Amino acid sequence: MQTIKRITIIGVGLIGGSFGQGLKKRLPDIHITGFGSQAAKLERAVALNVIDDFSLDIEVAVAAADLILVAVPMGAFETVFQHIQPHIKADAIITDAGSSKVSVINAAKAVFGQDFTRFVAAHPIAGKEQSGVEAADGDLYIDHKVIITPTETTNKEAVELVKQCWQTLGAEVIEMAPNYHDEVLAATSHLPHLLAFGLVDLLTDNKQLGDVFQYTAGGFRDFTRIASSDPTMWRDIATYNADALASWLKNYQKELTKIIDLVENQEGDALFNLFKRARDSRNQNILGIKKDDA
Repeated sequence: MQTIKRITIIGVGLIGGSFGQGLKKRLPDIHITGFGSQAAKLERAVALNVIDDFSLDIEVAVAAADLILVAVPMGAFETVFQHIQPHIKADAIITDAGSSKVSVINAAKAVFGQDFTRFVAAHPIAGKEQSGVEAADGDLYIDHKVIITPTETTNKEAVELVKQCWQTLGAEVIEMAPNYHDEVLAATSHLPHLLAFGLVDLLTDNKQLGDVFQYTAGGFRDFTRIASSDPTMWRDIATYNADALASWLKNYQKELTKIIDLVENQEGDALFNLFKRARDSRNQNILGIKKDDA
């Protein structure tokens, strides 16, 4: 099997930086190069032991890489692929950390060609509200899931090497079809973020309440915590996973309409049953609490 000796990270922020810092911590013999447009941030990444060195020239950054991780906003993937395509080694493995997979796979096919088999689409299910290399954490992926979505033509050795990298970081790696990934993440990650953004935006624009945020307590803060996330990243996620996300937003709209009807008609028993069903489902499926233990 191919040996990974040199890795290049394109996009040395929270996700890419945590990947680099974690591998340097566990596999110190691997050499990690960073690429970006701002020397000061990349110098900071070296100081934080996230990367070994960097280049502002993408040709130089990727030329010797055995594996290239592209961790950029969704809207930048095809441009990055176009820039690196002429300069990568013939046996280089390319992977990513994007939050939707069908669009990234399509971008890779458009640039590298249908016959290129060494692109392994991946998505780490981990993060923070903070962004940038200052937030990088080499232990970020411990006990978190990483979903990889190989196609029928993806090189199996490349898949195994990408899987090993994430497992080295303590992640649980799951394989999934790209379309199914985008549906699942639209429902469980993308939808909650948009709901949090929407609620904060609603109260920001609703002047009749005055400075309503001074009255918020723990529940509001817990629910809206993810509205502090990077707006550029979430703009791109909403755009590049639009079909699946719009579908789940409409499903949630139907659920809200049902709840509105129950509230307006003061259907106490029906509201209780809905709340109890949701509570029991969360306790069992997320917290691991059995009904008998609740």
